[in-house]
Amino acid sequence: MRIAVAGSIATDHLMTFPGRFADQLVAEQLHTVSLSFLVDTLDIRRGGVAPNIAFGMGVLGLRPILVGAAGADFAEYRSWLERNNVDCDSVHISETRHTARFMCTTDEDHNQIASFYTGAMAEARSIELKPIADRVGGLDLVLIGADDPQGMVRHTQECRTRGYAFAADPSQQLARLEGDDIRDIVDGAAYLFTNEYEAALIESKTGWDADELLGRVGTRITTLGSKGVRIERKGEAPILVGCAKEEAKVDPTGVGDAFRAGFLAGLSWNLELERAAQLGCMLATLVIETVGTQEYELRPTAFLARFEAAYGAEATADVRAHLVK
Repeated sequence: MRIAVAGSIATDHLMTFPGRFADQLVAEQLHTVSLSFLVDTLDIRRGGVAPNIAFGMGVLGLRPILVGAAGADFAEYRSWLERNNVDCDSVHISETRHTARFMCTTDEDHNQIASFYTGAMAEARSIELKPIADRVGGLDLVLIGADDPQGMVRHTQECRTRGYAFAADPSQQLARLEGDDIRDIVDGAAYLFTNEYEAALIESKTGWDADELLGRVGTRITTLGSKGVRIERKGEAPILVGCAKEEAKVDPTGVGDAFRAGFLAGLSWNLELERAAQLGCMLATLVIETVGTQEYELRPTAFLARFEAAYGAEATADVRAHLVK
């Protein structure tokens, strides 16, 4: 399958302040705050939902097409992704803006002060999918992840107009999107990805109940945190898939993106939905055991051994035939 993954491209700049923010605040002067925190650590991590998903697909041996907007400072990040089998030739490079950036300082009480710079992400609305499809010989599926809201709507409308199957994955942008835009993004999707809270938010903002929403998408995939994932199709019994056991809970950031990567890889390999979800859950387990969203390493032998422990020999045989050696 030729799968395009559209969404935000960003880097995270995470700093640690060895003190308490509260100790630096003067109640009588909060109207004129001017503070600078001397931090001990700076951790720069690759991020953005689209690269996170594309990276996971790449380590599983696929070559996903990354669709998004970045700045001229994307060169090093691009090199990393290309080394991990991601097609970056359709990334839009802004002439004036830097790549989107999340900057966060955390104190010893785990309070945080953060800023998010949208930057080049705002130019995602200028990306057209047809030239991308023409370049790669067509698109079998377009995943539309959290991004510039106007860009998300444009991609969805173009998919409908040109007949590209699409997966709706609005996630973090649901808080900003209004009901009409959410309806536009979701209606007619081949797949809808959400967690439980996002699922409820979609129903609340669109006015569609669970049955109506299920009737408007092909397959509804709802992640359930530590309980795994639920897959629903209209007129069929739900499929429940549990999580593979983790060796340690180190960092949950990017777990959902890894699940999507594994699930999409399973679809590309023509696996059944249950098997695709199992693959997604196993990849997500690797991420939760690692600091960072793209710092995990997939060793096929160890991966398959853990997969078999979680899901059995028959499931492992289905996956083994496709996994990169």
